[in-house]
Amino acid sequence: YAWDANEEYLFKAMVAFAMRRYSSKRTTQISNVLLCNVTDRVSFWFVVTDSSKNVTTVPGSEVEAAIRMNRNRINSAFLLSDKTLQFLKITSTLSPPVEPSTPVWLIVFGVVLCLIVAGIVFLVVGGIRQHKKKSKESTERESLEEKDEVTVTAENGIPCEVLDLKAGHVNGVFAADDERFTSL
Repeated sequence: YAWDANEEYLFKAMVAFAMRRYSSKRTTQISNVLLCNVTDRVSFWFVVTDSSKNVTTVPGSEVEAAIRMNRNRINSAFLLSDKTLQFLKITSTLSPPVEPSTPVWLIVFGVVLCLIVAGIVFLVVGGIRQHKKKSKESTERESLEEKDEVTVTAENGIPCEVLDLKAGHVNGVFAADDERFTSL
């Protein structure tokens, strides 16, 4: 960061601006801000003198209050932040850390609860599918066993069951008519 006479002038102007905004009675000029012990690392101390009496200095508490009130403007003028532009004896005006609108523990609790509910749903759906698959397999076995007992033949492309000759087969449609007309 190049600190030269122009930067010093800007700093003096910003401090004079802060003093004027802090107390509207005073008319602090740039010439009332004195920089002392300026180093290459941009380290110095400054004094603000009273404009009516060029000899007396403004109390330090008033200067501190004026800088606190206008610190963001001073930082903006130098494109710096409270971390890079430090005033000794003046606490920084860093904004407080941002707190989320919902507590962190509530977010973690919600995620864990969702995982538990998803696991339970997965287990229930998996159990229902397994039960359906088992019942379908048992139904297929029973139908295959029934087909083994009664063989199916095809006549003229139409499946027909083979008659069980031992038990006999009676056609109910013709049974009533046969009894009326013919006796066996």
